[in-house]
This record gives sequence, structure tokens and C-alpha cells, in this order.
Amino acid sequence: MRVLLVNMPWSPIDLPSLALGILKRSVDERVPGAAAEVLHANLEFTDWITARRGFTADDYQYYSLSSYFMGCGDWVFSSALYDDPSWREEEFASVMKGKLRGSRMRMTRELHREVPQFVEEIARRIVGLAPDVVGFTSTFQQNTAALAAARHVKRLAPHIATVVGGANCDAEQGAAVHRNFPFVDYVVRGEGETAFPELVRALAGGRTGLDAVPGLCHRAPDGTSTVNPMATAPLPPAHILPPDYSGYFERLAGSVARNWVEPKLVVEGARGCWWGEKHHCTFCGLNGSFMQFRSKSPEVFYEEIMDLARRHRVLDMYVVDNILDMGYLGTVLPRIIESGFDLRLHIEIKANMRRSQLRTLSEAGLIYVQPGIESLNNRVLDLMDKGVSGCQNVRMLRDGAETGLSVSWNYLHGFPGETADDYEPVIAQIPALEHLDPPVDLSARIAIERFSPYFNRPELGFTGLRPEAHYRFTYDLPEEELYDLAYVFEAPERGIGEPTVTALNDALAGWKRHHADARLTHTDLGDRIVLVSRRRAFPWRAMELTEPFEIALFRLLDQPHAPAALARKAAARVPGDPRGREEVERVLDEWVARGIVFTDGGQYVHVAPAAVNEDLLRLDFMRHLHTAGAGAPREAGGGGSGAAARTPADRDRGPAQPPVTV
Repeated sequence: MRVLLVNMPWSPIDLPSLALGILKRSVDERVPGAAAEVLHANLEFTDWITARRGFTADDYQYYSLSSYFMGCGDWVFSSALYDDPSWREEEFASVMKGKLRGSRMRMTRELHREVPQFVEEIARRIVGLAPDVVGFTSTFQQNTAALAAARHVKRLAPHIATVVGGANCDAEQGAAVHRNFPFVDYVVRGEGETAFPELVRALAGGRTGLDAVPGLCHRAPDGTSTVNPMATAPLPPAHILPPDYSGYFERLAGSVARNWVEPKLVVEGARGCWWGEKHHCTFCGLNGSFMQFRSKSPEVFYEEIMDLARRHRVLDMYVVDNILDMGYLGTVLPRIIESGFDLRLHIEIKANMRRSQLRTLSEAGLIYVQPGIESLNNRVLDLMDKGVSGCQNVRMLRDGAETGLSVSWNYLHGFPGETADDYEPVIAQIPALEHLDPPVDLSARIAIERFSPYFNRPELGFTGLRPEAHYRFTYDLPEEELYDLAYVFEAPERGIGEPTVTALNDALAGWKRHHADARLTHTDLGDRIVLVSRRRAFPWRAMELTEPFEIALFRLLDQPHAPAALARKAAARVPGDPRGREEVERVLDEWVARGIVFTDGGQYVHVAPAAVNEDLLRLDFMRHLHTAGAGAPREAGGGGSGAAARTPADRDRGPAQPPVTV
């Protein structure tokens, strides 16, 4: 039994497919007499299209990820799905007018006319390899490309069994795919490590046992769609196989894409979300049918990471876990640190992690983290059921900068119940945060995703959901079928209005624009604390805190505190000082005005990361005081280059560079 697994566009080109890597291993190891190989059709397409037109890495990124919520990548391949190079061009142009700039609109329409030829060629390539079974993975904007290829394969070789699976086929989505596209023989819904090998074994045995494959969609003798019940429990972590990426790096080396990307390995330690099991974030639909958190044993996960790094000689890794297993902090990560491998990893974490934990991440090479910040306001975060506060999220940004982590995060709005009052205090304080990592983009109104509480529970504020407009001009299906097929839905706008959105995005745009030049650090020298700053909204350049009471307050503000708690704890640290809550509030107001402290929801936290090299920073400060004159006050400000605010790390980096736009 020969199995061919196909990774169609718009799968990312810098990553091998984790799903197909796992399925390849599951067939090779669990199905006697069967062998699987992977066709990297996303790389085939990259070479095909660049030979015909000007097409860049940025273009691929746009259709692969950036345009996901507009559906541009899926619409491009709808022409191949329906054998019509001009498929619904007028509807596309009408809906996208004003959303796409002219050059992007032209390219999208031109690709739409060209890709049917590619799909025909890749289908002939697939048939020429003579598989018994061809499986297509479908995640994000792969759906129409996968379906189009399956249709052409079935037309050329009706005897080949066509299978589709992946995130776009979970639960009712998979049933809708099977019901509406008869050229798809089978749809695997849910986790495929067990179901797909069972399907292959059943096909090898003459289609016996299909009814026993969990979640499988298959056809009765009369052609009607039959849908097996999905598994009632998620796959145990011990049954989650490591991927086999044989062939990906060799194929990438022969592709034009090798000049575009730095390839990364994809690794998986856990599935599900331990936070979501108890508090499902209201807008999140990522975990689909199974939220239950389960993780591989530390020994297994560590060995998988090391084996992949050694085998492929690649040290950049993308960890796909929705959230870090906190147990790995004391097991897997220390072993990575001791291994001597200079790994660079990206992982999702929770924003309330302590600085010591973040330092462990950094030392282990997990330098790109996505902590799911989403907002800097307590009340909006409560509406999301995030389980963190605005001050905790700001602390995460500060401690990330201090520990050398690159923090990737998004700002979201549009939650039922939010008001302008929730946003205005945050907007006013954004200039104080410009030295910390800004969000990756401007604030976006939330999308309603299948499997999210907002989708499943209309009492939370969203009713009358419809599939997003792009499904309607991509597929030739009635709306009731699109409803089952779609992942993203339209809903009436909730929350803040456009004036507040505009003010927020203006502030975020300024943050992104000025981040590269902004600086704020502190150095705790025991008897005094030195702060140096260079931020456009604040004229001061250097400050010293010398009074024991202020030093105690600043140290306490390493963690979020309310004024009453600060007054009580400061009194214990500075016995005999008569100042109480009123003086604490006066100091806090002054520090907020100077951009040293962030406040939200009645709490305060300081925003100054510790200096990278305290001895050199102290020398910088002393030089600044010397040039300011012997009678300089403890706060120095005004014009000039602000050299005192540049840390040793800044000097190593050279002159400040403008931010890179991805």
C-alpha cells in the first residue's frame, strides 16, 4: 500500500508540515506493508509561480497568513476548484474594494486566473507517482487548494483513494467537506495518528472496518456520506508520535524559497490548554474538539528536540503547543541549557510568568514568546476570561525586555461590554511603554471563531452569526452548508466605536514607529536607584532615587500593587517613616506623569527593565552628571543625544535602526 501525503499552498514554506510528518511516521510504523512519502507542493508552487511572474517571500506570507481573515489565499485557488479562471471575480472585487491596495488586488486576481494550470500539473505529478491513497492536509488557507487537487486527481485516476484531514476538517467542518465534495472519498476528523493508519489498514483489507474508524467520514455504496462518531477522549500523550521530516530540507535546498527563508523545525510537547480547561478565553477557538491538556513526558520531549536538531542540523524551532507545560521549566529546559545546543525557539506562554521563569526560557533558547497579552486593561481582560491583569501584562513586557525575550503579542478590541472608559487611560499611558515590545500590528476587532465561547454561547453577546463574506464568494454552496464549513463568522460589532479605535491605533502606531529609539532602564545600587530614559514624550534623561521611602516603593512596584498595600509594606521596610497612603499616592501620581509607572484597575507597576550591564550603566550616568555640571539636580533632562540612556547592549548593536516591518 503506497500512501502519498500532500502539503498544498498556502502552508508556510519555512516549516515542514508537523501533521504530515506525524502521519508519515504513523503509516510507516503502524501499517504493515505500507509506506508513506510527502510531496511538498507548497514548495513546488513557489518554484512554479516565480518562474512565471514577479513573486516574493512577502507575497507568499500575505496569502499564507496575513490575509487569513479576508480569505484571499483560499479565493485564489477557488478558480481551480471550480474549473473557472474567472470564478466570482466581480464578487471578490466588490467585497475587497477598499480592503486591498491596487497592486495586491491585481496580483490576487492574476493568481486566481493562473493557478488552475498549477493544480492540473500537480495532479498529474501525484497520479504519476502511482499512490494507492493520497492524503491532503488542510489548515488555514489550504482548503480550496487541497480540494482542487483532490478533484483533479480523482478525475485523472478514479481508483486512487482521496483523503482530506487537518484543522479545517474538525467536527462539523469535516462532515461538511465530505458531504459537499463527492470527489473526496474520506475525511479524517480530529487527531489522525490513530484514525489515519486505521483507514489505510481498512483500505488494504478491501474497505472492511471503515465503520470502526473514529471520526471518519466515508461513503455508503449508494454514494451518500456516512459520518462516524468522533473519539470521546483525546489521544494520550504517549501515543503522539514524533514527526518524520524526511525530504523537506532536501526539497527546500533545491527551491527558490531557500533564498527567502530561514527554515525551522516544528516540535510538539503538548496539546490542549490547561488554562482553557478551566477558563476558556471567550474569543479563542484554537483547540477545536479537544481542550483537555496533555503533554509528553519530559524525557520523551527532550529527546525528540535533540534528535530533530541532530538529524537535520537545524537549531531554530517552532514549538506549536498552545501553552507551555509549566513542568518543563524544571525538567526539559534545564537539560536544554546543559546540552550546549544554541537553540532558538518560539513558544506560547501565559503572561503571568515570573521573571525567574522567563530567565529560564531565555537561557534555554526560547527567545521568541507569545504570551497572549491581547489587552492592557483589567476590565477588558476580565471580559476575555484571560486570568491576568493589565499591570501583569505590562510586567510581562518589562521582564521580557530584561531577560532578552522577544515578546510577540496582539491588541484586540470589540468585546461585548467594553467601553471607551476602559481604553482611554491605557491610550494616555502608551508613550511611557515605547521602550517595550509593541504589538505586532495595530489593534484588531475580534473575529468570531468556531469552537470559541462567543460562537457556542450567544448569551455572551454575539447572535445572528453568518459565515464571513469570503466564504460566500469562494464556495458554490448554500449558506447553511457554509455555516458548517466555515471557521470564521460575521457578527454585529460590539464594544468600542470608531473614535476610540482610531485613538488606540494612533497610539499603537506611534509606539511601533518610535520603539527602536526609545530607552528606559533602572539600576539598583543599594543605597540609590538610577533611572535613565530616552522617550519622546518625556524630557528627563536621568533620575536618582535616594530616599529610602522612594527606594522601597520602587522595589515593591516590581510586582503590581494597590496603594494601600504599598503604604503598608513600605512602612514595614522603612520603620519610623511617618508617610502613609496619601504620600504614596502623591509619589505614584508623579511617577505615572514621568512614565516610570503604569497604572490600571487600581494597581501600579514600574516599567523600567533592569540595565543590561549595571557597572557600565552607572558609568554612563556619572558621565552624564559630570557633563551636566557640578550643581546638576538629581533629575537631568533637556535636549542633546541622550547618551546616558544608551545601554551597553545598545552600543553593541550600533546606531538605532528603524523597526523592521514584516
